[in-house]
Amino acid sequence: MPCTIIVGGQWGDEAKGKMASYLALKDGVDLAVRAGLGPGAGHTIVHGGRTHKLRQVPSAVVNGRTRLLLGAGVLVNPAVLLREIEELGVTDRIGVDFRATVIDPGHIEAERRDRNLTDTVRSTGSGHGPALAARALRNARRAVDVPELAPYLADVAVEVNGAVDAGAQVQVEGTNGFGLSVLYGTYPHTVGKDSTASTAAADAGLGPLAVDDVVLVFRAYPTRVGAGAFPTELPEREAERIGIEYGTVTGRRRRMGRFDLEQAREAVRINRPSRVAVSFLDYAAPEVRGRREGPLPPGPAADLVDEIERELGVRVDLIGTGPGTDEVIDLRPAPDPAGTGTTALLPRTRSNA
Repeated sequence: MPCTIIVGGQWGDEAKGKMASYLALKDGVDLAVRAGLGPGAGHTIVHGGRTHKLRQVPSAVVNGRTRLLLGAGVLVNPAVLLREIEELGVTDRIGVDFRATVIDPGHIEAERRDRNLTDTVRSTGSGHGPALAARALRNARRAVDVPELAPYLADVAVEVNGAVDAGAQVQVEGTNGFGLSVLYGTYPHTVGKDSTASTAAADAGLGPLAVDDVVLVFRAYPTRVGAGAFPTELPEREAERIGIEYGTVTGRRRRMGRFDLEQAREAVRINRPSRVAVSFLDYAAPEVRGRREGPLPPGPAADLVDEIERELGVRVDLIGTGPGTDEVIDLRPAPDPAGTGTTALLPRTRSNA
């Protein structure tokens, strides 16, 4: 699809970065825009034998020909962004919308002094809330006000809409997850803004009719960092057996739970995905680890995918089976080689399909 938005359906850590990097390579993405919050939300991608923990640069960085952009709706910490640009060697292909709000040191200090944010919400301490408040009060700095960012300034809305109009492959990568939306999540234990597909489009400067494809990513065993409701949370010992994880940015231990169909149902209702991805299927069944082709063998992994499709009324056509960018079973409709205008469906993942 020419314009795809990728967002998470739980509390983050759904492997949005992995799916974004896979699709950037598989679909030959020309232009990728980071949407969402800011450097407090990290994406981990494993590609070419290396692990990258990204806080500002889009996960499409793995495709060396992709133009990388940060939309106007993204909070920018200049120090974090400039360090990533240098480490990743993307000086010649990255742009930052001149309207993006800047996180200043004072915002970080204010967040760390705020007992509600630190003790109740247990925020990342990245300065997001105070920076968003400053923007609402119209006294925040923007990217255009930071000399060090001058070489990278862009009008992302112009670029991304021009690419869509030209039929280029465009990807918008959201951050955080649906359950952390300040509007629809487990308030007050959320981030400071909405994290749905609609807001991701607005962050990039796109209207609804510019979007062709919405990918909603779930993980087999959802996790969350910090406080807040978690109806399906597992006991610590069982979580350890499955595999404890730690936050990309905070380093804090993630709480883990069983797949929550009620939360997933609401995420589907509000994000209206055209396709669904399920990651970490190897946590449900180690024998599927590293698979790149279906069908999935009968067992817990196949059963979970069946249940998601049956209960949510969606088709799961991207399945993550390991940490690597290429460890994905891709069941999206294949292009019709005869050029008849129809598409052929790839085989289902399970033997009973």
